[in-house]
Amino acid sequence: MATDQGVYLYAVTRDEGEEPDGLTGVAGAPVRRLTHRVLAAFVSTVSLAEFGEEALRRSMEDLTWLEETARTHHRVVEAVAALRPTAPVRLVTVYTGEAQVRDLLDERHEQFDAVLARVAGRREWGVKAYAVPGRAEPVADPQDAAPGAAYLNRRRAALRGREADWRRAGEHARAVHEALMDVAVVGRCHRAQDPQLSGRREQMVLNGAYLVDDERAAEFAQVIEDVAERGVTVELVGPWAPYSFAALDQDGEAARGDAP
Repeated sequence: MATDQGVYLYAVTRDEGEEPDGLTGVAGAPVRRLTHRVLAAFVSTVSLAEFGEEALRRSMEDLTWLEETARTHHRVVEAVAALRPTAPVRLVTVYTGEAQVRDLLDERHEQFDAVLARVAGRREWGVKAYAVPGRAEPVADPQDAAPGAAYLNRRRAALRGREADWRRAGEHARAVHEALMDVAVVGRCHRAQDPQLSGRREQMVLNGAYLVDDERAAEFAQVIEDVAERGVTVELVGPWAPYSFAALDQDGEAARGDAP
């Protein structure tokens, strides 16, 4: 491989022979499979002029480039995950050559094997809950109240009503999470998204990811309907490859799901 080229890694699976046909990866490069010690890494060749360390530092600030790359990365991972248990790899993970990828498969063979066993027959589901603001009761101003004091009274009452809405929404979000955990194998609460990212005006109070056995997917979805309640909007998304439960930490151990 030329020194100006690198290897983009999408996912790791067991080498079971079957693979998606005709997959195109980032930058339009074909996806191929590298195998080592019964593991398979799905990769494509990329130019280091675009995917090298310095170039990536600039590209990651380009939202159009980032969105296109993330969409392609996700499409490749999902195509692989549709065939067999898959450990997705973090976006824009690039190595200097195939030998470095095989070294990864060799050094972390046991950890990858454990992750693949853990996610077999399971998919990740996302659950997002949003607080629905209540309609505050009108506050009657005292007849002798000055205009400024009346305004402050109304402001204080509105703030108290908003805080009460938040408390109720947070309590319900925790109840939703606990109910989902009765069905899920493991769950993790991610940081709530800002309305600019979520695309919704309501404030997010739960951004959960859950690893669920395939045969319990319908049961998991039913929980959402059972716990739906006025004051909180609950949204179920997925399923997809187990991004939240297949990562390896810096010590090479499988990252575990955590509850709030």
